[in-house]
Amino acid sequence: MNEQQTIEQLQALKLFGMASAMTAQLESPGIQSLPFSERVALLVEAECHDRDNRRQRRLMAQAKLKMRNACLEDIDYRPRRGLDKSQLLSLGQCQWIERHQHLLITGPTGVGKTWLACAFGMQAIRRGCSVAYHRVSRLLEETEIARADGSLSGFRSRLAKCQLLILDDWGMSPLTDIGRQDLLEFVDDRTGAGAILIASQLPVAKWYEYINEPTLADAILDRIVHRAHKIEMRGDSMRKKHGLEGGED
Repeated sequence: MNEQQTIEQLQALKLFGMASAMTAQLESPGIQSLPFSERVALLVEAECHDRDNRRQRRLMAQAKLKMRNACLEDIDYRPRRGLDKSQLLSLGQCQWIERHQHLLITGPTGVGKTWLACAFGMQAIRRGCSVAYHRVSRLLEETEIARADGSLSGFRSRLAKCQLLILDDWGMSPLTDIGRQDLLEFVDDRTGAGAILIASQLPVAKWYEYINEPTLADAILDRIVHRAHKIEMRGDSMRKKHGLEGGED
């Protein structure tokens, strides 16, 4: 068997990283002079790297983050924003996701809540976690559509399997009776099984009033608040500062 046939077999086995690395080795006399074991190690390393990259791209596509360029390394820590660097660096380790805890980001409009939520989403993806980003109003609309076409069970199941569910714009639009119940179902599906990140203009103290139904408010908030880390952002609108129409929120 010649070398080209070996490369074609690697591709047929979907070992694309190894196939690409072997092609590069054949074109590099310096690498060809290495011991066999070292060349094999380089091929395996290339395959692992390629698989990690492909998994990250797949997770990115599935997450549908609103701001795909957001990352924790670019956080603006100026004092007026009210961000605790040590807290954010700790949360960036994503252990709260592994422990099925939650993260609540609150603050006035335009201070960068959505951007920060997406940055945590990106960090989770880098760590190999599955993420789903939804605005609450859109999520409830999609739920209604799924209910109407009979796909609700599958829709909920897909969300339940996701390791981090990001709920953006929490509290921006009134909840209907069925919307409150659906919200409880999504939250309950993640109890002990997944993490939630909520971004909201409303302070946590006003969430009970937002849900506006005592029994369901107790049930929803009891499942979220007592297992949550909290970030309260401050400062002027980042949109106003940068002259953006639909930028950070």
